[in-house]
Amino acid sequence: MRILYLSQYFPPEVGATQTRAYEMAQGLLRAGHQVTMLAEVPNHPEGVIRPEYRGKFWVREPLDGIDVIRVWVKTAPAKTFKTRMAFYLSYMLNAVLAGLLLARGRYDATYATSPPLFVGAAALVLSWLRRFPLVFEVRDLWPESAVALGELHNPRFIRWATALEEACYRRARRIVVVTEGMRNRLIERGIPGEKLTLIPNGANTELFQPQPAAGQQLRAALRLEGKFLIAYAGIHGIAQGLETALVAANQLRNDPRLHFLFIGEGPRKAELLALKAELDLPNVTMLEAQPREAIPAYLSAADVALIPLRRLELFKGAVPSKLFDAWACGCPVLMSIDGEARAVLERAQGGVFFPPEDVEALVQAINRLQAAPDACKRFGENGRRFVEAHYSRQAQAQSLVALLEKLL
Repeated sequence: MRILYLSQYFPPEVGATQTRAYEMAQGLLRAGHQVTMLAEVPNHPEGVIRPEYRGKFWVREPLDGIDVIRVWVKTAPAKTFKTRMAFYLSYMLNAVLAGLLLARGRYDATYATSPPLFVGAAALVLSWLRRFPLVFEVRDLWPESAVALGELHNPRFIRWATALEEACYRRARRIVVVTEGMRNRLIERGIPGEKLTLIPNGANTELFQPQPAAGQQLRAALRLEGKFLIAYAGIHGIAQGLETALVAANQLRNDPRLHFLFIGEGPRKAELLALKAELDLPNVTMLEAQPREAIPAYLSAADVALIPLRRLELFKGAVPSKLFDAWACGCPVLMSIDGEARAVLERAQGGVFFPPEDVEALVQAINRLQAAPDACKRFGENGRRFVEAHYSRQAQAQSLVALLEKLL
């Protein structure tokens, strides 16, 4: 098969979307299929196009066997409604042009991963113009999630976005969802259950595995030897509510054994740095985003990984991939996501749940884990076994291959 795969975000950018798209494409390659990826020129999340891609409308380059076509997007470091729309719409228009003019030849299917929802819009146009079947992957229910987070208010735009979302659902031969919560929500909205396929998030268990020696080297480089280290690695965005962790760090500042490590970038990074400075937190280190290949060492250095989301009904159906990345590295988790993710946590017995945005509960959970190193070790070992058995990204890529082969 030849697959035209649309993912706005893609390596060398770092993030859950990029990782999932890369590893799903690799699974298709291993099964003997060909993949052409339509992605943006690397800029996310900083909003600054990398120097080697500036001044170019498109760039075509191979990445580990994937034929990648990168298109220019209108970027901006400031994330406002207008700059986001320019960002998403420029990708949509240029991806359509690239799909028509550069991705030549016959493809067996168009596979699009959303959000951004405008990736689905580009795939919708290409699928209709070029008569390719569309398979639509939904990792977040947008615009529903944007409304819940307070990012989207305009009633007219919400109606337009919802109409576009539903057009993608109607056109798609199959809809891939990443959680049971999303599957149930779409069934409630009238999508036939037989049209939906669950391929959850997971971890690449070959890349993400315990690296104790590398972890110790990182601790030494960061001068964190002997600390009980709470690490967060991921996007610093609106949904995560990382302010809760900084306030907890402030309450724990007098315990010299504890330290917080934040790794990543995102739209709230500047505000979080300002809050850290305002609180004058000596027990917090904030690093820039690291290459995907470096993250296992950071998770191996940590005593516990923080997996937070804000207190919203929408997130009861969320199960983020960073949960499985931490477990794959043998790292226990402190998680504030109720609902489906909490059920997975309890099945795995891989860490501790605390209520979302509850500073006192987070402080108490950290103190309990610090006082119980044997329990931490057991949680981490349980998590690794659980991911190997149920949530390896390699097995999920094989599920996508099987779905497309059966469908086409």
